[in-house]
Amino acid sequence: MADNVFKDAEGVLFDCDGVLYVGGQMIDGADRALKHARERGLPCRFTTNTTTRSLKSLHEKLVGLGLPIEAGEVFGVIRAAQSYLEQQADPVCYLLLSDDPREDFSQFRQSDEKPTHIVVGDVGKEWDYALMQRCFDMVMDGAKLVALHKGKYWQTEVGLRMDIGAFVAGLEFVTDTTATVIGKPSPDFFRLALNDMGLEASQVVMVGDDLTNDIGGAQRVGMKGVLVRTGKFRQELVDRSDISPDMIIDSIADIEHLLP
Repeated sequence: MADNVFKDAEGVLFDCDGVLYVGGQMIDGADRALKHARERGLPCRFTTNTTTRSLKSLHEKLVGLGLPIEAGEVFGVIRAAQSYLEQQADPVCYLLLSDDPREDFSQFRQSDEKPTHIVVGDVGKEWDYALMQRCFDMVMDGAKLVALHKGKYWQTEVGLRMDIGAFVAGLEFVTDTTATVIGKPSPDFFRLALNDMGLEASQVVMVGDDLTNDIGGAQRVGMKGVLVRTGKFRQELVDRSDISPDMIIDSIADIEHLLP
């Protein structure tokens, strides 16, 4: 078995979807594992690239599943995007988001015709040729492409589902531009979360189900990455990847026994 990377940890970052829950079902033992981390006095943050929920409703979902998580501990991509846009000079946004997460961007000016920034999240079945053409026109007219993440797929109760990375990559290709990617695996995302915890990368372990976004992203900033065999985990993906997790565990429930 690999060395127990938790033995010297002073904080833990957890991915949410696929680690704490899948769909509307909490992963068995997640509540006990988090309670154990609390008892050990470890600071925790809960990271997610989810763009379909506001920060408030995401926290409500986590608590509703029975997970002991405080609102300020949820460090989602929307929170990081807010920070990014606040650093821009009076951004005018075209939001590709559903109604719920739009609430978190109400402080920014918005336009459907002349935006300075296209904020790309998940709009589900609204993705079609007409929407891609509209985004293409805006980018060619000078708008910056801001992807909340560039994920390939996520795990649902009925299997893997394609994520927004395909649409972001398509827009990059046809416009000869590179999107600013806000969420995992962006190093800036992890640094913001670490700053929020007040810890250095070497002191924190990242627990996730995504080799690229969670494990690779965390390792690039100097964190240890622990992969769980739940969510989108597929052994064949691990076997052919050049990313090597520092540890692989069956599920978050194992943390109850790994934390000293």
